[in-house]
Amino acid sequence: MPDAKYDVVTIGAGGGAYPAALRVARSGRRVLLVDPHGALGGNCLAEGCVPSKAMVEVAAHGRRHARLTGDTAGIAYAHALAHKEAVQATRYAQHARELAAQPGVTLQRGMARFLDRHRLVVEDEAGSTIVEARHIIVASGADAFIPPLPGADLCLTSRDLFGRKPTLTERPASVIIIGGGTIGMETASLFAALGTSVTLLQRGSRMLAGMDANMVATLLTLLDPGIRLVYNAEVTAIERSNGGVRVRYSRGGAFVQEEAAVAIMAIGRRPVVPEGFGALGLAFDQRGIQVDATLRAGTSPIYACGDVNGRQPLFHVAVRESLVAGHNILAGDTPCDYMDYAAIPNTIFTMPAAAQVGLTDAGGASGVSLIESTYAFADDARAQICGETGGGLHLFFEEGSLRLRGGWVVGVDAAQLIGEIGVAVAAGLSAHELARFPDQHPMAAEGISHAARALL
Repeated sequence: MPDAKYDVVTIGAGGGAYPAALRVARSGRRVLLVDPHGALGGNCLAEGCVPSKAMVEVAAHGRRHARLTGDTAGIAYAHALAHKEAVQATRYAQHARELAAQPGVTLQRGMARFLDRHRLVVEDEAGSTIVEARHIIVASGADAFIPPLPGADLCLTSRDLFGRKPTLTERPASVIIIGGGTIGMETASLFAALGTSVTLLQRGSRMLAGMDANMVATLLTLLDPGIRLVYNAEVTAIERSNGGVRVRYSRGGAFVQEEAAVAIMAIGRRPVVPEGFGALGLAFDQRGIQVDATLRAGTSPIYACGDVNGRQPLFHVAVRESLVAGHNILAGDTPCDYMDYAAIPNTIFTMPAAAQVGLTDAGGASGVSLIESTYAFADDARAQICGETGGGLHLFFEEGSLRLRGGWVVGVDAAQLIGEIGVAVAAGLSAHELARFPDQHPMAAEGISHAARALL
């Protein structure tokens, strides 16, 4: 017999879990969230997007201050850490208030494993209990992938940098970053801005593989020139050295070794699939649990949201997925809401930042004939005010209808601009409609209507 019964149990309490939990509870259902952190927010708040961007913001502020005033004193690493921790504390308190304000939701710190499609074993400090649920939402997230390399355990991960109790508490003089994806590029930009000597090793021939190639090429020309990018580097081992660590790699048939105070592993994350899931007869692989557009796993009472399903590992995606799952659960598994991945904004928080949304391939690989229109920040008042005139925005309109299908931005306010562009893509707005909107001056968003007007 189960120790307790619930309408919904979530495995995890991050963005893929708590939006659904709160929504379902508002309808009078009984909900349990099981999470190893014992708090809402998941890994994004514990060690990921929020704390990393808090530190990036401090470093970027220091860069802008130096550029506009000539004061090159720089930002102390301790100040960036202190800001990160203050933001984390603020958001944990905010989430605690959200939870307390919603009757019917219980949060339990612990780990959950499947017994069957309706029952879980929850293990915490007090022992084990069995809980039963009509529906289960798997939102267990992802964790840093550590490859089976000799000495890989000597590398730091995002948890060591951005966790609530970070291992790294002082700025290293030098760092080797392994991996040229989002985490690697953002971390390289952060440390370079704080004064650390940075070498980034990328296994392949492209940084930010999977992002728009033209956007990435533009970004690379604007990054701190002190960031040393090494392509086609196959790391073979990491060792201790007198100065910190030694990284060995092969490149073009040659064997190379380099030393730094710290090495950081940033080659990606892997979904954390709960124990026992494999015995349920539901499809999953190394990319995650397979779900349909309703976020349901097969025809089971189980839904999978966030990084664990491997669709798009972004917090805002997880939140929307969670709400889709919650709505479909409330509808008794009769599909009433669907996840649309066609207009998801994605920002790389480097310095400067780069962001993209929707279709950005004017060359035709998408199968849609697109017309590209651009706006250079060299001509933008906001960029001139901030002293950040590199880059610009590119919009992609469907040929004929001139409906906006996608866009990318590199440079000032990229993370904010991509949201406005994303709304326009999702709403199916045309160049005519964008051209008529008087975006405010002097802000970089003026460039959206400017680029649209260029086609009319």
